[in-house]
Amino acid sequence: MDALRHGWPLAIEDAPLLQPVETAFSDVAGETMLVSATRAATLKLANQREAAVPSTPVLLRGAEAFDLPAALAVADPALDLQNPLKGPFKALSLEWEEQARAALELARIAGILPAFLVDPSGASEAASLKPSDLSEFTDPARLRIATRARLPVAAAEGARIVAFRSPDDTREHVALIIGQENTDKPPLVRLHSECLTGDILGSLKCDCGPQLNAALHAMAHEAEKGGWGVLLYMRQEGRGIGLVNKLRAYRLQDQGFDTVDANTRLGLPDEARDFPTAARMLELLGIRAIRLMTNNPAKVDALSAQGVGVAERVPHSLPDNPHNARYLATKRDRAGHLLP
Repeated sequence: MDALRHGWPLAIEDAPLLQPVETAFSDVAGETMLVSATRAATLKLANQREAAVPSTPVLLRGAEAFDLPAALAVADPALDLQNPLKGPFKALSLEWEEQARAALELARIAGILPAFLVDPSGASEAASLKPSDLSEFTDPARLRIATRARLPVAAAEGARIVAFRSPDDTREHVALIIGQENTDKPPLVRLHSECLTGDILGSLKCDCGPQLNAALHAMAHEAEKGGWGVLLYMRQEGRGIGLVNKLRAYRLQDQGFDTVDANTRLGLPDEARDFPTAARMLELLGIRAIRLMTNNPAKVDALSAQGVGVAERVPHSLPDNPHNARYLATKRDRAGHLLP
């Protein structure tokens, strides 16, 4: 991931050299590109057999070789209006799918556009890895409790915070515990994805800040009644796509796309949250069953699939505003959230 952010190519075992398009700093060029299935669909390739399988990476060739500006026009949907007549492109057979999936996933975690020049000329020294390195890196079993402290917050002066860390991952998740811990009583739990714009800057484009504040006060109220609550604050901005890509999605929303279609045009999944890590955090806290604050039944299913007992789904909806009404309607109509 560090190599990707610095623009270095990846040499994944048994695959050609892969140069990240967004961060490339040298004069590179290549005959073919690797993109995600969703970006390929935006580029009108889904009707070709080699690009027709959902969620499968796509290898494509253009009429001419891709220099860096041409590759960026393919990779970045923010440039679509400036470059509307791209192509024609031909999807090619991909013989190294496992490695391609690993590369695109690494790009997502690194927060860059999921697009690569394949075996380009002019590439610098590569970072070498195996596809299995990624699964080891993301293995939630490696997560450990790093430290604990008392943390008085506005909603609950007696709150405690627990920090979690994996050996190689710089993203440190935390849990805020409100009330007296009681393993015999399922806590009120909110799994909250980091949102710099909403949680810190008070953005009106989403409901993250108000949801976070309301969850903490609901847990404080639960503690007053003898219960307790746990906020899992996950470092997975934009439901796992990263801050910069989330802001790119905002820009596409300003062009008229909803939040789902914006992510699709970026070549990124609409849902990439790390539920195995959330389940591991609960395990390390000794929590087996929870009362989950969410409007999303899929979140209940995802945590249940990781062995978390969800004793109750607690609705957690707040009023909309003129800036986030369409966003919330999209969550309701396209993502299955139980909202009015």
